[in-house]
Amino acid sequence: MLVRDAMSTVVLTIGPTHTLRQAARLMSARRIGAAVVHDPDTCGLGIITERDILNAIGAGQNPDIETAATHTTTDVVFAAPARTLEEAAEAMTHGGFRHLIVLDDNGPVGVVSVRDIIRCWAPAGRHPAALVG
Repeated sequence: MLVRDAMSTVVLTIGPTHTLRQAARLMSARRIGAAVVHDPDTCGLGIITERDILNAIGAGQNPDIETAATHTTTDVVFAAPARTLEEAAEAMTHGGFRHLIVLDDNGPVGVVSVRDIIRCWAPAGRHPAALVG
């Protein structure tokens, strides 16, 4: 299977000046765990995840003041839609992260997460309760 088969095409793009609370609200409304952060001043893309927001709040930072820019990962590993899920999983395992921004020639077209990959690899029709034993 390929990244394009597993990725979510719901791509939330926010700016670096969005507060953590704004980012969390937008991510929650779309039921996604990561947002692409686009900084028009640097033409760069980064990513902020639910874990980044959780860590900031856990450290006592104010989500109404802290901005996405402060908590964005900018050394991002990207995936092409035609890469295999095995390659994506290997990159995630090697890098210790759970989301990859999927890019084509025109920019971000999706995000693939560990959960997306597991969903594709899990046997169809198996109920989670059947695994408890």
